[in-house]
Amino acid sequence: MNLLPRTAEEFSSAEYWERFFRKRGEKAFEWYGDYNSLCGVLHKYIKPQDKVLVVGCGNSELSEQLYDVGYHQLTNIDISETVVSHMKQRNAERRPDLNFQQMDATETGFQSASFHAALDKGTLDAMASEEEGALACRMLAEVGRVLAVGGRYVCITLAQEQVIKLAVKHFAQGYAVRIHCLSGQQNEESESSFALPVFVLVCTKFRQDPPFAVLELCQGEDGAPTRLASVEELLAAVKERQAYNLMLHKLRGGTDAQSTPSLTLCHASTGRPRYTLTVQDCLPSAKLPRSNHFAIFIVPQGRESDWLYGSLEGRAQLASSAKFRRLVIVAMHRDQEYEDMQAVQSELSPMVMELAPPGMPANQQVPFLSVGGDLGWREVIGRGVSALTGEYSVEDVRGEDGHLYRRLVFMNNSQLVQSESRLRTSTLVSSGRKKNKKKSKPFLSEAPAASSAKDRSVDRGFLCCTHHEIMVAGLALLGSEAMANTDQALSVLLVGLGGGALPQFVRDFVPHAQVEVVELDANVLEVAQMWFGFQTDEKLRVTVGDGLEHIRTLEGEGGHYFDAIMFDVDSKDTTLGMSCPPPAFVETSLLKKVYTLLTPRGLFMLNLVCRDPALRKSVLDSIQAVFPCVFSRGIEGEVNEVLLCSRGAGGNKPHSVPKTMLQTAKELQKRLRSNPHRDASVPQIDIAAMLNELKVI
Repeated sequence: MNLLPRTAEEFSSAEYWERFFRKRGEKAFEWYGDYNSLCGVLHKYIKPQDKVLVVGCGNSELSEQLYDVGYHQLTNIDISETVVSHMKQRNAERRPDLNFQQMDATETGFQSASFHAALDKGTLDAMASEEEGALACRMLAEVGRVLAVGGRYVCITLAQEQVIKLAVKHFAQGYAVRIHCLSGQQNEESESSFALPVFVLVCTKFRQDPPFAVLELCQGEDGAPTRLASVEELLAAVKERQAYNLMLHKLRGGTDAQSTPSLTLCHASTGRPRYTLTVQDCLPSAKLPRSNHFAIFIVPQGRESDWLYGSLEGRAQLASSAKFRRLVIVAMHRDQEYEDMQAVQSELSPMVMELAPPGMPANQQVPFLSVGGDLGWREVIGRGVSALTGEYSVEDVRGEDGHLYRRLVFMNNSQLVQSESRLRTSTLVSSGRKKNKKKSKPFLSEAPAASSAKDRSVDRGFLCCTHHEIMVAGLALLGSEAMANTDQALSVLLVGLGGGALPQFVRDFVPHAQVEVVELDANVLEVAQMWFGFQTDEKLRVTVGDGLEHIRTLEGEGGHYFDAIMFDVDSKDTTLGMSCPPPAFVETSLLKKVYTLLTPRGLFMLNLVCRDPALRKSVLDSIQAVFPCVFSRGIEGEVNEVLLCSRGAGGNKPHSVPKTMLQTAKELQKRLRSNPHRDASVPQIDIAAMLNELKVI
């Protein structure tokens, strides 16, 4: 509506409101709802016999309707002389006792403690739009002055962040503060509807300050109050409700399969994240059973980062497999207690049902889906804080194959598994490799509960990450001579330690390998040694420092040559279209130094995770400008691809994968199998399969 204020100055200007009401004429303007949508909560806190100050009454019909049901001590004030004159004329005959006065709400002139209630519908929102909220603070102080002990300030508001923060902090001492969320109670077609829910702030004045803050949030007009411990927790709860309603507003018109809005729900008493909801719609062309409108899928604990649940492509496949028009995918958070599936369903039901697709029948049964009917399993076994990467968690989870896995997760990107290793326990239900992520079936049963942490040890002979397997397999490009020559070490430089699975595997299982690792974060090295079975010795050394500087130093010193240099380091900048590696690692100047540090037969291996096609092309162009021979190996169901870059034979660029490499692959496979430290029950990397899908760039 083009009459609404466009700037903060207009909101707080008497001249603006004069023009507004002159243009508006006799048609009432109802901010945030009319009497019918608000009467339930108003009657709860304001009695008919109360002496009520209506702040910023405008030409709303609310006071008139309250008067008609018995509220006869209403004093209405507004800064606009035009609207006050109009309201007096409109009510002179039918409501002679309904009082209207032209007055500044920041300086009313009324006696202190002269009102039992102050009613505000949208006025605080208008005044708080002024920079720093100085006008609103003066109004709230004036409202507090004219309220009697036990009196209530009842404010109908959209609770925008700066508005509700200002009001709650103002009344947090000396008042009981309660907020009702009246979401879903507006007419969506009316001009007064908003995407944000309407809140009712109720502040009750005490005679003296209570010994603790009284801060409560209620859902709906009759919802039971939830007590919160601090102003910050109350504001966070309000923000959560707003985010939820914004999602509802967006979903009313439906979404497409590529749009997956998500929302985090926090625990009422702690304010910590408890559930993350992601809405996934099927393609309109999908053939679905007529009654399959809507379902809720509970992701097993510890599995939220799996491809099927943590990626756009995986969630689309999950929704397609479930065959529902809309699927809400629910992930549970670490550090939260969940009793059982029934308790989770009961907790979620009141909220998730509002996410149903448009047009779903009112009596439609909505199923909860899960993997085997249980909540999965996760145990956080270690926590810490790194000066470089912040808080981290080490946790054991149960995979879809029944095996237990240990993961390192940084809390600043909690949906990403930084490192993962498989565990040896006495309770494994399967000895096979993990199933293909894209072909997993989400409705199969799970394994029994895990053993105790003390009975678990990391299986150093098993690589969980496919890109690690490709890097190991890529060593076959070095040729059969490098694999067979036991008199000369196969030297490897790896930038990025993580949990240490890749360097440990190369040291333990690749013949005569000598591995040097550079890791920026000393805390990551401690985690790898404490929780992931990583052990250094004369064949496996770690330097704590900047990988970029280390390469520059080695190149400057000269005399350092490596058969393989591997980059497996992630970027902390989530705004980039490339999460691995950081851009500085693929600058031409650095790539030339890497080239110089390689032996003539040497390989540069890069784990590349790039969603931006233009950025990926730029990276490939930079690499090809330095390395004449570049192979790429994609990973099914993942964004990762591994680039294997060779100095090339005489600078010639091959047009296909060398046949000699396949023979070397067989030799490397044979040597891996013959390693006396290998667990015979663990399937080995299929070197040939890893290399068959190499593509020449």
